Amino acid sequence: NWAPSCGECFYCLNDRPGLCATYVKPIWAGTMLDGTTRLSKGGQPVYHFSALACFADHAVVPEQCCVPLSKDVPPAVAALIGCAVTTGVGAALNTVRVRPGSSVAVFGAGGVGLSIIMGAKLAGAGRIIAVDKSAAKLKMSLDFGATDALMADGETNDRIRALTEGRGADYVFEAVGIPAVQEQCLDAARPGGTVVLAGIAPMGSGTNLPGAVLTRQEKTVTGTYYGSANTARDFPLYAELYLRGKLDLDRLISKTFRLEQINEAYAEMLSGETARGVVVW
Repeated sequence: NWAPSCGECFYCLNDRPGLCATYVKPIWAGTMLDGTTRLSKGGQPVYHFSALACFADHAVVPEQCCVPLSKDVPPAVAALIGCAVTTGVGAALNTVRVRPGSSVAVFGAGGVGLSIIMGAKLAGAGRIIAVDKSAAKLKMSLDFGATDALMADGETNDRIRALTEGRGADYVFEAVGIPAVQEQCLDAARPGGTVVLAGIAPMGSGTNLPGAVLTRQEKTVTGTYYGSANTARDFPLYAELYLRGKLDLDRLISKTFRLEQINEAYAEMLSGETARGVVVW
């Protein structure tokens, strides 16, 4: 869990531990929760990613980041639950609580987008439309529960409306982090629909969301951070759903890499053709 919570601040006490105010500063500063680092090189501090670490076979982590899971869950699968799966499944189940029978469009069919699709399927969505520029990812989206797969182009939103009786989708999820795609998602949502921004756009970037459209069509735009998760509750839940065959997390792992293959792993990620790659020891 890379978003530890104190259990005592306003947000934690209101079941929003992902927004914990106590640990924001050390997480962004790259330190442990006490403001120190446990790593150094040449006498200089080496900072921690999200109070954890990267590319190491051992790491010192805060107790608040630790969530026990069943030993039946493979470490590679647990790694996915620790980030992409919780972000995506939680966006559908926690952030907006997708209604049974509703229509869902997901822009971006990577690890987070495919997890959103699985979450929407668990919620009982009637139509789940995947949108991506990769034919390989669109094919994967159908395996994870999408009912329709659309190649992203200038006519995407018209095709979404054609699949939803001319209205647009009830819920539109953006899992890319590109402002232009976020704007496209607003147009893809029906009047009264909801747009959920799961992708993280570059810091300082802006998204043009026309106020007149939001007002006159009563559309809702919301963000989702870490799937609005309570990790002490949700990690074991998603692990149990995996063990019961309700979350196909084995298939989400497109390829595994050894640490010495880390540059190859990044190249695969940047190619956009994999769902999730995992570094194993």
